[in-house]
Amino acid sequence: MTTAEIPLTLEAEVLRLRAENAALVAQMQHRDEELDVAARMLQARAQTMTSVIDAVTEQSIIGTDVDGVIRVWNPGAERMLGLPRADVVRRRLITDFHLPEELEEAGGGLAALVSTAQQQGSDVRDWTYVAGVGEELTVSVAVTPRTDDRGAHAGWNFVATDMTEARATERMKDQFVSLISHELRTPLTSILGYLELVLDDPELGEEPREYLATVERNAQRLLRLVGDLLFTAQVDAGRFSLQPEDVDLTAVVRAAEETARVTAAAAGVEVAVTLPDGGLVVRGDAVRLGQACDNLVSNAVKFTPRGGRVTLELHAAWRTPDGTVVDDERAGAVPVARLAVSDTGIGIPAGEQAQLFARFFRASTARRHAVPGVGLGLAITKAITTAHGGTLELASAEGQGTTFTLTLPR
Repeated sequence: MTTAEIPLTLEAEVLRLRAENAALVAQMQHRDEELDVAARMLQARAQTMTSVIDAVTEQSIIGTDVDGVIRVWNPGAERMLGLPRADVVRRRLITDFHLPEELEEAGGGLAALVSTAQQQGSDVRDWTYVAGVGEELTVSVAVTPRTDDRGAHAGWNFVATDMTEARATERMKDQFVSLISHELRTPLTSILGYLELVLDDPELGEEPREYLATVERNAQRLLRLVGDLLFTAQVDAGRFSLQPEDVDLTAVVRAAEETARVTAAAAGVEVAVTLPDGGLVVRGDAVRLGQACDNLVSNAVKFTPRGGRVTLELHAAWRTPDGTVVDDERAGAVPVARLAVSDTGIGIPAGEQAQLFARFFRASTARRHAVPGVGLGLAITKAITTAHGGTLELASAEGQGTTFTLTLPR
């Protein structure tokens, strides 16, 4: 390289470096603009979320860090618990607003409130809030995990709705139902007793006997309805208890079939039963399990038109760790008893099946076909099944029939 060429090379290098510098400056300016836009978007999102939370005044929204220290306290929380935000945020724990004994019964501390949500992603249940003035409120609290901008666990959200008046109304309603049911049961028992005496009279004429038999059937129907009302009141009040013993489900199912046989024959409905050889024993309350089976079988007969068929199939099965029920024993699976009650009846619309176990709910198909009932049988059966640690599943198609599958541990 000659002496004359050196300045030209240096000049070219300087020009290249200047071009790179200009490109870097332009890139930095572009990144700055992107960061500024992102910051404004985050700020706008935060302001939007804050405005939405602050606009909620009928529910309290409380956000905490992972230790339960309150970081979010909306106007609904101020209104419900009677304390301003400045007195609570970063100063109080969420557990400060719960009854200590209630927390202790659930395991104690923050874990009592969040353990289910930690395992399942969310939790909704009733708790008792203690307001700033010491007033106790029954609230339905939805608990969910809270994450930061990077998606890391940052704490918990507690959204509470005041249910004090609603729960008090429910208690009054249940007390009323229980009281009225008791008052109805006494005269009905007396009526049935005297009817039995009269019907036992050998000199009673055929026509009066038929009339009195009709009276007895309707009195028995009323007595069953009163019993159902009392049972649902006991379930809601938490007074529903079991008398556990070894129960042979084959005998229970056979008794349910025998009970429904007369009604099925009169309605022109065939009833078929498949039972395992040697019996199938579970641990439970024989009377309540009989009640559940009776409800399922009588419903199947009631909702099946003339010429139809009701099938009762009981068999041993196993539930695998993932919840699947299989017919053959496998490693890690637990033994269960499975009763399927199927019919070729009017079926249940798909959109109504989720409500079928609610008290007093009746499917539109039942109303259209004028099938009698008050909507308590399945609610009672569900409560009995749950109390035994079992499950009750439904499969149905409108106009094609229904199958209820009752699964119990054994």
